[in-house]
Amino acid sequence: MTGDTAHSSAATAGPALRPGFERTRVWVFDLDNTLYPADCNLFAQVDHRMGEFIQKYLGVPYAYARHLQKSYYKQFGTTLAGLMKIHKMEPAAFLDYVHDIDLSPVPEHPELAAAIERLPGRKLIFTAGSRRHAENVAGKLGVLHLFEDICDIVATGYVPKEQREAYELMVQAHGVAPSQAAMFEDMPHNLVAAHQLGMTTVLVHSSYMDHPAQLKIKSWTAPPEHVHHMTEDLAGFLASLAAD
Repeated sequence: MTGDTAHSSAATAGPALRPGFERTRVWVFDLDNTLYPADCNLFAQVDHRMGEFIQKYLGVPYAYARHLQKSYYKQFGTTLAGLMKIHKMEPAAFLDYVHDIDLSPVPEHPELAAAIERLPGRKLIFTAGSRRHAENVAGKLGVLHLFEDICDIVATGYVPKEQREAYELMVQAHGVAPSQAAMFEDMPHNLVAAHQLGMTTVLVHSSYMDHPAQLKIKSWTAPPEHVHHMTEDLAGFLASLAAD
């Protein structure tokens, strides 16, 4: 389903793109439950290991660690941000531990690779995870070589993506003109700042519901203003962008 937002000027180079993407020359993708399908259940491993890390780090029962994990996530935008703010935790060990996961559920995705390769312009990964995690997962998918760079949580100073500052740091670091950029993301609230900056936004609707903002999607009668396009099939959506 596509929204009403569309750029009016035509692209100056590359294949013709369908309405809403005529000026897009920088394609920015979230990683978890966006580049890879949520039914891989990969993030469930990360989620569990976050609870384990908190259990060991704070010396609390696992059930309480999980409670803190989800509370910090909802309050601060990421579990990591809460741990750093409340417990003054250094982030490196946390990131290493939670991303030490089994990638065997992630399949190689040649259709996605072909669709990304066909997009005109630059491609970036913008993730709340670590660079190493993004490299490992994108490599398993078979798409890593298509991306110019990765902007991870370290590069944005551990600022969660729901905060405009994270996007401002990303576009500044990578020389991105927001009006010529499209952002693909599975968390609707993480698209608010992208919309405010002038980026075209695409919600990759995930079956993994782990935040109140995701649960609200079920009650939408129409997408909110900051969600310009929606899809449940990223590869198919990208393949459909170029005009025949």
